[in-house]
Amino acid sequence: MRLLQFILAFSFLYVNAVSAQIAEGRISGTIIDAGTKKTIDFATIALLNSSRQTIKSAQSDADGKFSMSSLPFANYSLKISFIGYQPFSKDSIAISPQNSQIDLGTISLIPNKANVLKEVTVEAQRNAMTLGVDRKVFNVEQSLVSEGGSATDLLANVPTVSVDIDGNVNLRGSGNVRVLIDGKPSAIGGGDISTVLQSLPASSIESIELITNPSAKYDAEGQTGIINIVLKKNKKIGINGAVALSAGTQENYNANANLSYRDGNVNLYGNYSFRYGTRMGGGFNNTSFVNNGQTFNTSRGERNNIGNNAKIGFDYYLNSKTTIGASANMNLRNSENSEDINYVYQNYFNAATNGTSFRKSEEEGKDKGYDLTLDFSRKFKKQGEELIANFSFGQSSEDEGSNFNQNFFYPQRINTDSLDRRVNINTESRTNYNLQADYTLPFTEKQKLEAGYRTTIRMGDDGQGSEKYNQAMGLFEKDYALTNDFSSEDIVHALYANYQNQITEGFGFQAGLRAEQAYLNTEYTGIDGDTFLPTSAKGNLDYFRVYPSVFLTQKFKGENQLQLSYTRRVNRPRGWQVNPFLDVTDPNNLRMGNPNLRPEDIHSVEFSYMKFWKAFTLTSTVFARQVNDVVQNYRTVLSGDTTLSQFINISKTQASGLELISRADIAKGFNITANVNVFYNKFFGNAQYGLKSNDGYNWNSNLTSSFQLPMNLSGQINMNYMAPRITAQGRGREMFGMDAALRLDIMKKKGSLSFNMRDVFNSRKWGMITETDAFISEFQRRMQGRQATLTFSYRFGQSDLPHRNKRNDRESEAPSMEEPQF
Repeated sequence: MRLLQFILAFSFLYVNAVSAQIAEGRISGTIIDAGTKKTIDFATIALLNSSRQTIKSAQSDADGKFSMSSLPFANYSLKISFIGYQPFSKDSIAISPQNSQIDLGTISLIPNKANVLKEVTVEAQRNAMTLGVDRKVFNVEQSLVSEGGSATDLLANVPTVSVDIDGNVNLRGSGNVRVLIDGKPSAIGGGDISTVLQSLPASSIESIELITNPSAKYDAEGQTGIINIVLKKNKKIGINGAVALSAGTQENYNANANLSYRDGNVNLYGNYSFRYGTRMGGGFNNTSFVNNGQTFNTSRGERNNIGNNAKIGFDYYLNSKTTIGASANMNLRNSENSEDINYVYQNYFNAATNGTSFRKSEEEGKDKGYDLTLDFSRKFKKQGEELIANFSFGQSSEDEGSNFNQNFFYPQRINTDSLDRRVNINTESRTNYNLQADYTLPFTEKQKLEAGYRTTIRMGDDGQGSEKYNQAMGLFEKDYALTNDFSSEDIVHALYANYQNQITEGFGFQAGLRAEQAYLNTEYTGIDGDTFLPTSAKGNLDYFRVYPSVFLTQKFKGENQLQLSYTRRVNRPRGWQVNPFLDVTDPNNLRMGNPNLRPEDIHSVEFSYMKFWKAFTLTSTVFARQVNDVVQNYRTVLSGDTTLSQFINISKTQASGLELISRADIAKGFNITANVNVFYNKFFGNAQYGLKSNDGYNWNSNLTSSFQLPMNLSGQINMNYMAPRITAQGRGREMFGMDAALRLDIMKKKGSLSFNMRDVFNSRKWGMITETDAFISEFQRRMQGRQATLTFSYRFGQSDLPHRNKRNDRESEAPSMEEPQF
């Protein structure tokens, strides 16, 4: 903390020292339409030096005003341009100590005659991928193959991202990735983001942002980086909206509607989405025990989920520099899951124990959650100086009931058939608080300081009650071994400072430091089944860490650039990873959490090269990562033919790889985006758990092709492949899938009909092989399989400010490079 205080104090003194040495001037003015006298917003203003080089640019605000400050004393020229108007220029603007504040007053732009005659509508699609300083932005509104699907389906088609059969998200082969919604952690998932993604329609998402090596400005959480899901928020002038309806095979239905109104100082927006999804699946699990026998089971299941998601919000522009906003997001989910498992038991040494069993489980759940957010932003007189503050509060709860019935049959024994019946009632509640403030202060045109504060508090309470059927008594009795409560309190306080400097025209650097104080307090309570006395166990994790980050960037001609970066990050165990409840869904393969997990310590280095041609873009990244105290799923023999899976800390892992992402515009209306990710993983052994070292090469790829056809038809094909991969105790199976879609624009392109088919070859299967000294196990699962969906969508809008409407349409359709504050 003293180190951080010293850095902030030094930065403050440096700001004042530098500011005192700079001779500053200022140019301002107001831009209006020469005919209507209405102000013109978003006009482009360029300031040129005596060599006719642009040294600064700006845009007029909602009141037509502009201002450029921190200008050295010299002679300048000013140019103003805007689509539909004749260019304006003014020469011989002299800034001197005697005349440092220049107000150009009202500047009138004259409309082009060609644009006065008739209205011209220009339509263009956003680029599928854009590159920011520290992120890749995938604009997924045009993802035809995901229409009618969920956010999970959408993420599965994003380069470098993969999704397993249970909806868990992986980035660059690692599942330890931070997933945010609108730049913030969401409470509506109850700590399980995969549940939210499966209930959230893809049609409600605007873009996906990947930040694989975040700087100190961002939350240090996440081994491989951050995935930020940006929900739609219309900012067009006037009344605008859209509706979409989808119906698919296997009983999958979606509905989505959004409406917005913006005029003057107010922007109102709302979105409602409904999803009814059915996922049919199954698989097998074969476990061979070295000193016992073999257990084999096949399963078939069905998951039905009904999700309702609503978001409403407003932005109020107090003036051209100050904005306040508020939004609320609510999610309601109901689920009904069922699974049938058939077991075959074979004992190598005692045939009398051979037999079969049939297990049927049914589960019903009700979830509800909401997030409330308040936002404030203030731009100051100095160009680029800004303060952004945010407060959010969220709560969620879940009630889940499940029934298990398992019949055992032993052909070689008499009167030994038995029945195992159990009823479980689970409850869960979550409360989240998030408070943060971010301040940006530019020293000069090439230097700036970013600093901020953030506190997050996550509180959770989980309860499990279990009753087992007593066949002799003919009634259910409480099973105290599986009846317990678990509470957790996860608190993180953070401060950061980030300094940027463009030393030369091509070379610049960014250095940052983030300090975090973290606490994880847990308490497990239950009742001893023998003494019937209360039992309790508390856990406490208290640690302070500093997370540095360094970015070095060299730009070349043609917007090509090299970037070298280093960051330190953390992956904190939470949720079901630390919850010690015993999951008995599959009695031969039990699972439970580990409250004694330590946080992972991650060191990451990336070296990136971005090359731009006229019709081709290539981004290549070489990366290396070491994770200390790595958290891995560990599976052991509990007794007989029963195994237990639990998360543990093993020593460390090392990973290195090459990532290639490219986009090629083959012809007009035909483009291809491809991604290949090749990496090497090494898991270091752990003598305490009898784990041996394991290493190997893994790779995955993704290819998306979009094309225009005659008669207002367009199409898209997506293919992804994940090669076999190594784990701490074995290896994963390969997985391949292909999606395809066609869309027809109708109703003067205000409406569209689209048809897509996901998993065309019915090939997406998830499998794993685990090998230990005691057993060898292989499982494979499939969920959902081939699915076809038909979607109708319609867009509407009106505006009482015609030419202003078109300007804001272009503004809202341009890729947003603003950085969300995490």
